Amino acid sequence: MDPEKSDLLQGTLDMLILKVVALGPIHGYAVAQRLRQISRDALQVQQGSLYPALHRLEKRKWLQAEWRDAESGRQAKFYALTAAGRKQLGVEEESWERLSEAIGLVMRAAK
Repeated sequence: MDPEKSDLLQGTLDMLILKVVALGPIHGYAVAQRLRQISRDALQVQQGSLYPALHRLEKRKWLQAEWRDAESGRQAKFYALTAAGRKQLGVEEESWERLSEAIGLVMRAAK
């Protein structure tokens, strides 16, 4: 990651992946591209972090995967959110909202 880019808080990568996959089935490389695009280049997830996270989420049954043809014509593993993954995403989003609100309170109080 570029030092000018934002480091992800521990645990947020799973939430971000779940959120991107909730938009529709997507292959791993496209997850990283979409995160970068949506965040206006602020979030750049390296393959060494992305693929272990995808496998972890699949193992937890929050994602399901199947091999399909990608736009390139090559086979790629496409990920989709499971019902358990959708529920977990809701939990993660609520937790993130509480955390970001608390951080905002501290930042405003420190002015």
